[in-house]
Amino acid sequence: MDRRSEHTSRPRRAGWRQVTRDLNPGVFAFVMATGIVSTALHGDRLPVTSDVLLVAAIAGYAGLVVASGWRLLRWPRRMLADVVSPRGFAFLTFVAASNVLATRLAMGGWRWPAIALLAAGVLGWLLLGYGVPLGLIADPRRHPTLDQVNGTWFIWVVGTQSIAVAAATLAPAGPATVLAATAVVCWAIGLVLYLLLAAIGLARLLVRPVAAAELVPPYWVFMGAAAITILAGARLLALPGTLLSHSLLADVSLVLWSFCSWLIPLLVALGVWRHLVRRVSLRYETGLWSMVFPIGMYGVAGEQLGRATGIRWLAALGGGEAWVALAVWVVVFVAMLAAGGRWLRAGKRALRLDRPR
Repeated sequence: MDRRSEHTSRPRRAGWRQVTRDLNPGVFAFVMATGIVSTALHGDRLPVTSDVLLVAAIAGYAGLVVASGWRLLRWPRRMLADVVSPRGFAFLTFVAASNVLATRLAMGGWRWPAIALLAAGVLGWLLLGYGVPLGLIADPRRHPTLDQVNGTWFIWVVGTQSIAVAAATLAPAGPATVLAATAVVCWAIGLVLYLLLAAIGLARLLVRPVAAAELVPPYWVFMGAAAITILAGARLLALPGTLLSHSLLADVSLVLWSFCSWLIPLLVALGVWRHLVRRVSLRYETGLWSMVFPIGMYGVAGEQLGRATGIRWLAALGGGEAWVALAVWVVVFVAMLAAGGRWLRAGKRALRLDRPR
């Protein structure tokens, strides 16, 4: 390597090191969003587009696993500090991403890769689902306040319910008893967690000042957590002989679907307030994928619940919402590419300025 190429490659390596070192804990939200939109389009809608999105989700998952693994090996203290911080729940996007992919692969007949991803999701849930709250509770340097609560805390629920969805989807292929029981238990745990976090989250919004920058997209996960709970309930309704009665699953799922539907206008209004009233600039951020995921999940959950309960208009409404989710995914993906292009151009300008004359 000559001096010029070496001088050029050093800033690039430094740039990628900085990106990896400061990797957003919720970065797997891209895989969650892409996987659920692929699921929404699977079947008779756009099978080719669904497959393309599945490939993109798998590629993103593999790349982010490598980047996260490198970050853990290279900067373990920095990563551990993020895990035991109030934003540590965002790491559970890895759990949800693993299980969303497992569900989509199981729908396509890829049983063993789906089981492997489910196993990875369960292991991640055990480590993070207990590790993050234990770290917050046991940290003597922490000064807990309601101000630390944010929408990413609901990813704890999303990760838990994603196990229920994946296990219920794989149950017909066996071992049915173990997977069905796992799905029911995780659904119940996720439901209780959702109720507890909803109370804390609403208290945070209503009794403490909220900066406009904190709202939307993270609080869309509030709706997404309810939506994936609905989807898990709908998948359990399709299984015979679960531990819970079908009437209970159907009733709770319909109540949550109503609450989800009520939340959407509120979240849209908060977005208008954030960008038009408070003048927060609308630009790409990783958290936007946490908005795409709930939109896609709401449609899939509504369609599956409608089919499970025989409510045709609900199934039709959920199926139609898949197109909305695809449109939002395209917009955010284009914004991500544009942001990446600006980052590369900024790097090239820095190279030209640093180049020896």
